[in-house]
Amino acid sequence: MNGNLGVYFHIPFCRAKCAYCDFCSTSQWDDKKMDAYLEALIRQLGDFFLPGGSYTVDTVYIGGGTPSVFGGKRLAKLLKALNKRVSLTRTCEITVEVNPESADKALFKQLKSAGVNRISMGVQTADDGQLKRIGRIHDFEKAKEAVALCKQYCTDNLSLDLIYGLPGQTMESWLQSVEAICALEPKHISCYALKLEEGTPLWRENPVLPDDDLQADMYLAAVSKLAEKGYAQYEISNFAQRGFRSRHNSRYWDLSDYLGFGCAAHSFYGGKRFSFTSDIDAYIKGMNGNAPIVEDADELAFDDRVGEYVMLALRTCDGIDENAFYSRWKREFTPFANRLEPYIRSGHVKQDAGRWHLTPAGFLVSNSIISDLLLIQDSSEPLAKRR
Repeated sequence: MNGNLGVYFHIPFCRAKCAYCDFCSTSQWDDKKMDAYLEALIRQLGDFFLPGGSYTVDTVYIGGGTPSVFGGKRLAKLLKALNKRVSLTRTCEITVEVNPESADKALFKQLKSAGVNRISMGVQTADDGQLKRIGRIHDFEKAKEAVALCKQYCTDNLSLDLIYGLPGQTMESWLQSVEAICALEPKHISCYALKLEEGTPLWRENPVLPDDDLQADMYLAAVSKLAEKGYAQYEISNFAQRGFRSRHNSRYWDLSDYLGFGCAAHSFYGGKRFSFTSDIDAYIKGMNGNAPIVEDADELAFDDRVGEYVMLALRTCDGIDENAFYSRWKREFTPFANRLEPYIRSGHVKQDAGRWHLTPAGFLVSNSIISDLLLIQDSSEPLAKRR
């Protein structure tokens, strides 16, 4: 945890909506709507970062949607507006999400000029048939071209996304995708399990997916293969070469402060969580002063923050150090440690010199383990203070 701030911008525009996606995004847009959305974002920045304020930002993440569809000029203007209102650290990590079909030389040159130093690209699979099956509009050849352009004209600090558990995916085809992604030599790789989100086209179709046992084997095989290739796991779904962990995403798992701007953006600031409307038109209208845009707001009680920290920290391979836990929360970790002890014997948890963390097998059942831990706060067990 540090005293600096992270900033997230949500860009809800895509060329096409993927069949599995339930994020706040739309393929129904034109330049007029994009320009109005940009002005709304800049106005929201001005509402929060008031003149004379002192804000230091060390991570910026522009996600979506597909921010590359927004265009390099708009993204540059947005970052310029942020830079006018806050102090960006010299080593500030600035990430933009990009999809292969909307990436070209001009975009990457504009992003580099705007200070972008990290790109996250959605590839998802190296199998063209699987890409088409889930509604992606690029093929793997296009992804390889986009990676080469990114390295040549913007940065080699590149993260690539993969999805396992896709319709028709086998262990063989999954590992072929992992190998193909590694061959592109990104600095960071994310591997996510496909989830059929209610209301999406893929959910309505209800396709046959690899069963739970095969998906678990796919996950563990990827962990092993990526380690062989020099990508160390540092969170349930994330793997990086040395020195290239996502610093922005690490804020979420550390329960550090971040502010989100744009429709459907979430924030955690000063112990409070809040989010904005997921209706794009309502967001634009609200930022014109005609309607409220806050959709949800909640101040976390102290014990709830402790529980959330435990839940998030155990998503990471660093886990929780007992002494650091006490220093931050002035609570003993003992009640949680007592709950974790049985999972050591089952091979789901390790404890090394007072540091507790899940194993790869533990990550597969992390929801169950964390739910068990959080029962502590719903019972009469005290979060004991050190005397």
